[in-house]
Amino acid sequence: MRVYIGLVHYPVYNKNKDIIVSSITTVDIHDIARVAKTYDIKAFYIITPVEEQKRLVMDIIEHWTKGYGARYNPDRKEAISLVKIVPFLSDALKEIEKQEKLKPCIIATDANKKEEKAISYKDTKIIIEKGVPVFLIFGTAWGLHNDILEMADYVLEPIYGRSGYRHLSVRTASAIIIDRLMGRKKQLTKNIY
Repeated sequence: MRVYIGLVHYPVYNKNKDIIVSSITTVDIHDIARVAKTYDIKAFYIITPVEEQKRLVMDIIEHWTKGYGARYNPDRKEAISLVKIVPFLSDALKEIEKQEKLKPCIIATDANKKEEKAISYKDTKIIIEKGVPVFLIFGTAWGLHNDILEMADYVLEPIYGRSGYRHLSVRTASAIIIDRLMGRKKQLTKNIY
């Protein structure tokens, strides 16, 4: 499968709908990279223009792929080796297009229902299973800027739980979404009741 993921830290909104650069959270790097490795994602892009944050990500990558962390935990090395840092979404798109020799299908995520450009999990799975390169974009803070949603080919339907509460961490949301799109469905072999 030709799936790439991106975690956008700019441009995103804060709760007042101001455009901001959100802070990188190191646990997001570790946890989302591990999900990416588990589901055979080709690369995990962290997108921020802030130099200090880019250095932080590079330090983490170096520690876990070349430093003591690589020897201490080879499994983490495999996951972190998928992480790439770029300043802007356009940079990630250029890298993917260069790798794939084809423009990827861009699918943004949003916790609010977007009728225009909406795509279901079922239809997204069909695109992935056809072998089309897909770039799945996750937002931080209070969500992706409207410009990103507008430039996307599709906006994935939100995660609906049972209570109507839709404020999951991006780590949790990405794991649920990636499992729905790329997880194997295996039937139980025995009745447990």
